[in-house]
Amino acid sequence: MSTTCTVKSMVSENTVVLVGRRGCYMCYVMKRLLVGIGVDPVVYEVDGEEGEAVLTDELAAMGGGGLPMQFPVVYVGGRMVGGLEKLMGVHISGELEGMLKDVGGL
Repeated sequence: MSTTCTVKSMVSENTVVLVGRRGCYMCYVMKRLLVGIGVDPVVYEVDGEEGEAVLTDELAAMGGGGLPMQFPVVYVGGRMVGGLEKLMGVHISGELEGMLKDVGGL
């Protein structure tokens, strides 16, 4: 199974999926935020530039709205939320808990 198929199925089969580069501190911060509110996200770590390039194109096609994909990125209920800044924004505004409750993540 290709990396792309694996990630697509992870996103469609799991409530919360976090995709980021191996060893990325922003991915770590995003995971800690999610764990802190009671979510156990599935984490997919991209390793190497070639894998990242292929995955970036595929994830952008899955829900990036034609925008360039940047890592890390979090999906909630199969829908792309965005990176660290967006995740922090929906958390601070109170939208994150509602999103998670709507998809059974909390």
